[in-house]
Formats: sequence, structure tokens, C-alpha cells
Amino acid sequence: MRSQGTYKEIYRGVCFFTDDMVLIEESRSGVSQKLELWRQTREAKGFRLSRSKTEYMKCDFSAIGYEDDDVSLDGQVVPKKDTFRYLGSMFQEGDIDEDVSHRIKAGWLKWRQAAGVLCDPRVPHKLKGKFYRTAIRPTMLYGAEYWPTKRRHDQQLSAAEMRMLRWICSHTRRDQVRNDDIRERVGVAPIEEKLMQHRLRWFGHIQQRPEKTSVHIGIIRRPENVKRGRGRPTLTWTEVVKRDLKEWNIDKELAMDRKGWKCAIHVPEL
Repeated sequence: MRSQGTYKEIYRGVCFFTDDMVLIEESRSGVSQKLELWRQTREAKGFRLSRSKTEYMKCDFSAIGYEDDDVSLDGQVVPKKDTFRYLGSMFQEGDIDEDVSHRIKAGWLKWRQAAGVLCDPRVPHKLKGKFYRTAIRPTMLYGAEYWPTKRRHDQQLSAAEMRMLRWICSHTRRDQVRNDDIRERVGVAPIEEKLMQHRLRWFGHIQQRPEKTSVHIGIIRRPENVKRGRGRPTLTWTEVVKRDLKEWNIDKELAMDRKGWKCAIHVPEL
């Protein structure tokens, strides 16, 4: 293609998936320039960049001030958003509240679609549990491997899961049946443990790749010898992984052994 050189110019800081694209820059002016370059390149080939679906979000990673100019596309101001959806995940600055809530809602949608089977007393509990593990829990944990979860996020996921499992077993909290008994009936491990398994599996994948590969680029590490502002610093994914490793008493060096790592992080169903 004659525009191959132009594509190389804007490839750095760009995420592609079919017709969805994310541009990443350190300033609004940089985003505007890259966006305009992308528009010209696309329209030169007969494609059109949607003005109505284009939006931007600002993330402050430091106390350094940036210009207050608007982001524009072909002279039209691009609206600023506090959250945006990309490939089924909700992104927001400094937290994952929106994404966790979105995944829980998606899980409930799947559950309601199959409620006729899951609430049928003629269907064995173990079979219902297998369906939950196959169709519903993966929906709730989609993209969870990169979540830097806090305690409240684990509680939200666990509460949603237990409500589903209790309904599967035709019980409510008033019946005073222990959570462990419900889980044993349907053969489902706690979702918070499965979340840790997903996160550590992704960590192992990253550790097994060379440092210069693309999977290492998106990891945010807290810089040393940098003065922090007031308040508790934002929890990073790396810090959550360290917490997981400590809780499960796993050495991160084991990640270089694929089979050993897989066995160490495996969470069996009940």
C-alpha cells in the first residue's frame, strides 16, 4: 500500500481490533494530530471515520499540568467522557468500578436468558452448576485478568454469584443455608478465587515472554524516588499480583515453569 509509511507513523500508541481503534497520547494536541493523520489516511482509501462515535477520555498519571485545548476531528470538537466501552470492557480513570458493575450486569443477563433451565427443579444441581461455570461465570470474569481489584469488588462479585447459586438451588438467605453448602451442591468454586487464578495465569503469560514484547508495555509500575501527592495512591495491577502471590504463598519465579505454574494457580471446583 502506498500509505504504508503513514500507517507506521501513527502505529505507536494505537490499539486495533477490526473497526474499533484507540489512540493514546500524552497531550490533547498530540491526540488531535494523530486523529487527523488517521482520518486523512483512512479517507484517502475510501473509508470514513465516524464523528458521532469518536470520543476521548483523560487520565492523569502525574501532577503535571497539560494544555486545556479541545480534541478535534476535522474541525469538529470531540466530546470528553469519564468512561468508555472498548471490546466489552468499561474503562475509567483510576478505578474499575464501572467495569465490574458492567460485567455483573452482563452475567445477570446471561442468567435470565437461561432462567427457565436454571430454576427448573427437575434439572440436577450439578448440571446447573456446570452450565453456570460454562456460560455465566466466564461472562462475569471477561477481561478480569487485568483488574486491580479491591475488597469491595470481590464482595460485589461474590454477592452476585451467591444470589444466582441460591436461586439455582431454590433457596433464599432466609432459609439460612450456608454458602459453602450451596457451592458444594452445584460444584462451583468461589468466584473471587477464580478471579485470582485468571489474574495469575495472565501474570505467568507475561513473565514467560521477553521483556521487549508488547505484553509488557501496558503494565503500570509505580516509579521509585518520586514524591507522591496526598491520599492513598491508586492500586496498581502489579501490586495486586504481589498480594495474590503472598496470599497463596507462590514464588513468582515458578512462572517460568509452565506446568508447575498451571498446577500452582489451579482452583478446583467443589
